[in-house]
Amino acid sequence: MTIIDKLKLKRSTKPAKPKTAKRPKKAETLQDKARDHLWMHFTRQGPLSGGADVPVIVKGNGHHIWDDKGKRYIDGLAGLFVVNAGHGRARLAEVARQQAEELAFFPLWSYAHPAAIELADKLADYAPGDLNKVFFTTGGGEAVESAFKLAKQYWKLKGHPMKHKVISRYVAYHGTPQGALAITGIPSMKAMFEPLTPGGFRVPNTNYYRAEEMGFPGGTEEEFGLWAANRIEEMIEFEGPDTVAAVFLEPVQNSGGCFPPPPGYFQRVREICDKHNVLLVSDEVICAFGRIGEMFACNAFDYVPDIITCAKGMTSGYSPIGAMITSDRLFEPFSKGDTTFYHGYTFGGHPVSAAVALENLKIFEEEGINEHVRKNSPKFRAALERLLDIPIVGDVRGAGYFFGIELVKDKVTKETFSDEESEKLLRGFLSKALFEAGLYCRADDRGDPVIQLAPPLTIGPAEFDEIEAILRDVLTRASKLI
Repeated sequence: MTIIDKLKLKRSTKPAKPKTAKRPKKAETLQDKARDHLWMHFTRQGPLSGGADVPVIVKGNGHHIWDDKGKRYIDGLAGLFVVNAGHGRARLAEVARQQAEELAFFPLWSYAHPAAIELADKLADYAPGDLNKVFFTTGGGEAVESAFKLAKQYWKLKGHPMKHKVISRYVAYHGTPQGALAITGIPSMKAMFEPLTPGGFRVPNTNYYRAEEMGFPGGTEEEFGLWAANRIEEMIEFEGPDTVAAVFLEPVQNSGGCFPPPPGYFQRVREICDKHNVLLVSDEVICAFGRIGEMFACNAFDYVPDIITCAKGMTSGYSPIGAMITSDRLFEPFSKGDTTFYHGYTFGGHPVSAAVALENLKIFEEEGINEHVRKNSPKFRAALERLLDIPIVGDVRGAGYFFGIELVKDKVTKETFSDEESEKLLRGFLSKALFEAGLYCRADDRGDPVIQLAPPLTIGPAEFDEIEAILRDVLTRASKLI
């Protein structure tokens, strides 16, 4: 008897493993099914199993959403910084239907399809400088992951195999894949998954409100921007320029509460990266496609990166897609046909998503959405700044249609809340109270406690006043709890 025969005999005589019995199916509501089976992202699951209802959103139109009980809310976060053109665009749904009927799927692995070709051409037109090559993904985290991998392979091909480290900012969020998570600057989001991809290093962010706490000796906002940029050079020199591959920065940093760049900041960062032969990645997963009033926010702040990562608003959320847009210089080592970027995604550049993205960008152009944001952003800021008379409102900051309201315990000293107080304020009161009052937005404490607002880009002054009124009522009540 051969070894193979013995293995077959052993397998045939081994008792079958009993199957785990599943509970019998019963008539269930959506709430029952959600509690029993749906594992929601970034969500504390415990209270749900204890009987609390899961908010179930069933409809969207314009800047409003409705739950399964028929209650209407202002979508103050555009879903998740995504639905830039607003909900209920039948035109985008129709384009998706037409594309799915014509060609539902085909990969970009050695092949192409018209929608991806046309979208790549359109994105290259919007991008600054020589950023002409578009690599599609299915979302923002994958775009960042792609940029990290490309940076490392590019430097190897250029004869600098030790350039593998990446620099990002304190509290910055760049995604959840293992590589992107190494770039993310939020320790509490990374500890449970360590060890991560090595090589991530952090520098101060551009929160001018907390500049002194980060070590800034004092001065104007422009001086602070130069000081913060110089910390990047300091880190490159400390680690060794021959080991640093790239710097990843959001035009306006999301996590921590909408930190805009001080005047001159990105111009100085560009000088530093050029001086030390380091790539500059503009992570525009949130900031692209109108959020700051331009197709790409680097154009708004007048700098040319080596790579742009983008996603979310490209389709206004009607279908998932992301992209890494690179300069001709980075593509050059791959242009000769003797090497390959061994990286890709099955659904990257999906035909339906690409077709929807093209139509979404047509809507932007036809309706002048970027111009609308630039015109109305100062009015949005002014409406939110009216809240500064509330005792716990310490700072209002941001750009375009992307604002954060930092909450403080003491406005004079800028004293923040303890972890226990923040828990009570944000999760114990604000998140629920704002939603009950008819406003869906984000109450966040990745950093100091903030309320974040990033509504659909189609709203205007009337909606600004409505949002301000809801925030005023809820924040005034919140200030009496502390």
